[in-house]
Amino acid sequence: MPYGFDKLTDRRGWGSLKWDVPERELPMWVADMDFETAPEVQEYIARRAAHGIFGYSVVTPDWYQAYQDWWGRRHGLAMEQEWLVFCTGVVPAISSAVRKLTTVGEKVLVQTPVYNIFFNSIRNNGRVILENPLRYEGGEYAVDWADLEEKLADPQTSLMLLCNPHNPVGKIWDRETLARIGELCKKHHVLVLSDEIHCDLTDPGCAYVPFASVSEVCRDNSVTCLAPTKTFNLAGLQTAAVMVPDPVIRHRLERGLNTDEVAEPNVFAVGAAVAAFTRGEPWLEELRRYLYENKQVVRAFVEREIPGIRVVPSQATYLLWLDCSGVTEDAGELAAFIRADSGLYLTAGEEYGACGRAFLRLNAACPRQRILEGMERLRQSVAAFPGQPTGIRST
Repeated sequence: MPYGFDKLTDRRGWGSLKWDVPERELPMWVADMDFETAPEVQEYIARRAAHGIFGYSVVTPDWYQAYQDWWGRRHGLAMEQEWLVFCTGVVPAISSAVRKLTTVGEKVLVQTPVYNIFFNSIRNNGRVILENPLRYEGGEYAVDWADLEEKLADPQTSLMLLCNPHNPVGKIWDRETLARIGELCKKHHVLVLSDEIHCDLTDPGCAYVPFASVSEVCRDNSVTCLAPTKTFNLAGLQTAAVMVPDPVIRHRLERGLNTDEVAEPNVFAVGAAVAAFTRGEPWLEELRRYLYENKQVVRAFVEREIPGIRVVPSQATYLLWLDCSGVTEDAGELAAFIRADSGLYLTAGEEYGACGRAFLRLNAACPRQRILEGMERLRQSVAAFPGQPTGIRST
């Protein structure tokens, strides 16, 4: 394997959010990969650091071209340079959009279970969270269309946060679904903000559909958040973009990003993104294969060794959504027990909405050896959990 995804890089002692945990714990929670980024990105950062001067930076023309070429080539989305605005991260962009494009007291719709920071961006800015819970039937998730339209029709609903692909359930929304969402939002005068940060982390043979590529309605009534940070494990570099085709919406959002002081790059942010998008594709293709194999290892292990848990089918992201209803309806209690028992650190599903109460989220983006260790810890802890179902193997 040319890129060394099996390498066990020690991340302790480097101020890592993920790994700043007690020594005995194995963190498989936050969406942060345990892989070194593409060599081409490392080479750029080393070369830039060697320059030795770290003054104010600007967004250079090759940054725009890198985004345009990447989304055009890989995702079939033709974007104009003026549609793109630099920002320091997808979460700052979402929070700025909530502040600038909605009014205090208005409702912002989310489809739960969904990325928990959406809730913070809404609640912390004095807006009201409006949930459109996804339907969970036969182990699969789908949109509840009747509920969605009813809530979009509420005059107080002004913004919908779309997660595409969907975190944590790993769902790739198809073109027909996105088109229907776009038409309903346009009908009810609701702007769509599509978080597409996980778009490049699809299973081999699977492709995501950019919301703005579906139709003119979707394109002109949307803000799309893009970044190389999940794809290339660059979150600490604070580099992202918003794509806003409509000039009026773009002007308002650009004002918001500048007011919030999240529109200026640090010295590594622009060049690292350019290096990733222009030279990191071979690394990404190998990564996608490795992540897919990791997900298959988890699925096979759980099916064989932990019959009380079901791994929800996933076509994207390196996050796996575990249905623990065969063990307990309170997966938060289970997560706490597992962490105390074996040191395996997972995320309780209720963080992603009340409908996630019986679920856990597991991050499979780590070397295979850690995946196997995590699975063994999970098996042992579920076997020891009070009231365990029969059939779970214990030692």
